[in-house]
Amino acid sequence: MRIELAKILLRRPDVILLDEPTNHLDIESIQWLEDFLKGYPGAVMLVSHDRAFLDNVTNRTIEITLGKIYDFKCSYTDYVEQRATIRETQMNAYVNQQKEIAEMERFIERFRYKATKAKQAQSRIKLLDKMDRVEVDGMDGSHIHFRFPPAPHSGKISFEAIDLSKSYGPKVVLKDLNFAIEKGEFIAFVGRNGEGKSTLARIVVGDLDYEGEAKIGHNVKIGYYAQNQAMMLDPEKTVFETIDDVSTGEMRPRVRNLLGQFLFGGDTIDKKVKVLSGGEKSRLALAKLLLEPVNLLVLDEPTNHLDMQSKDILKSALLQYDGTLLVVSHDRDFLQGLTDKVWEFKNHVIKEHVGDVYNFLETRKLESLKQLEIKANASKTAEESTSIGKLDYERRKQIEKEARKVRSMIEKQENLISDLELKIAEIDAILSNPGVHIQKVNSGELFKEYEDLKQHLEKAMHAWEILHSELELVQNQF
Repeated sequence: MRIELAKILLRRPDVILLDEPTNHLDIESIQWLEDFLKGYPGAVMLVSHDRAFLDNVTNRTIEITLGKIYDFKCSYTDYVEQRATIRETQMNAYVNQQKEIAEMERFIERFRYKATKAKQAQSRIKLLDKMDRVEVDGMDGSHIHFRFPPAPHSGKISFEAIDLSKSYGPKVVLKDLNFAIEKGEFIAFVGRNGEGKSTLARIVVGDLDYEGEAKIGHNVKIGYYAQNQAMMLDPEKTVFETIDDVSTGEMRPRVRNLLGQFLFGGDTIDKKVKVLSGGEKSRLALAKLLLEPVNLLVLDEPTNHLDMQSKDILKSALLQYDGTLLVVSHDRDFLQGLTDKVWEFKNHVIKEHVGDVYNFLETRKLESLKQLEIKANASKTAEESTSIGKLDYERRKQIEKEARKVRSMIEKQENLISDLELKIAEIDAILSNPGVHIQKVNSGELFKEYEDLKQHLEKAMHAWEILHSELELVQNQF
């Protein structure tokens, strides 16, 4: 995802169209993308269900609902407030008008056939015909609604790790982890992609091998939502079959009701999974989690492809959940107030922070998680520090070499731009006094040269901008 975004951003297009750009990006990458887009000179149009990302990037919100479009010149949170105010005003005007219409209709019905009041009744009939009826903007009220089943009783410790390590060939991901997850804890996993968040989640649910010890607590039953859970559904099964085939006991007669809670009703339950949208597949995968009561929920990026309302309802359901929760997520708004601990994954180990994701950032006085990567680790041994220092020196040398190369190209481009601007200025001087150079002007060659120079200047300026972007990317590696 980062590579695809980089390919687009380096082209410096006039308009960037982004459809759910934050899916599969870690928090650090999202915050970098926010900073880039906020200063981008072109137009940016994006589809996103990441509330914090929208608020930080956008200054205009277009709502598409029930076949209509509503345009607001503000960020998402301001739009929500304005939309509610407008709808409340419309509703009040509608109610008042309906009262007025009802009174008129009662008067007409009572007096239209009485000679003394007939003229007044006819006048009210005309008023009703000419009245501009107040309409309340339609809003799509469909949304999922559910609660997790009560968590079965379990022991005090849900999961325990002793000297737990995990490598993929020569690549070490987790090293000598020792921790215990207690019953009822809500923990968020944060960190850069590739630091082991999903790996640990899969070890907890028994989906990966490992070195060391991993112990599931007494009577612990695990529910797992994988990062690619929606893609793991059988595409040839129908929505109903997907749930009915794995439901047991008292859940079997409740399958239709469960699907209805996740907006699968009527003919939609007979749709095959392969024709569902990403959001519909995510809802169906979530519905499978409710088939059996569990007391340890492990959720890996559960909000990908969910709309704002569905995310809010999922969060509300989790806040009422009475089991233990481990959640891997990059969605800051979703995590805010949800967890009581944050586990930061970095350099093969975990560091625990008390509170939610924003408490974590504020406590460490960080503007972004990117700063975590450049903060020195005081606990490293002298040997490790020397080795890493040497690697850092070699890396900095290479980066500086790349930076010098780009700076040299920028200097050449600036010289070219200066030459082109000088030539254009010379022709401007000729064109401002055409009588002195009448032959050159009349031949038309001067105008052709002038247009060619302007086109070359535009291309040179564009190349100069791209080189500066490349220099910025190189320097950001320090």
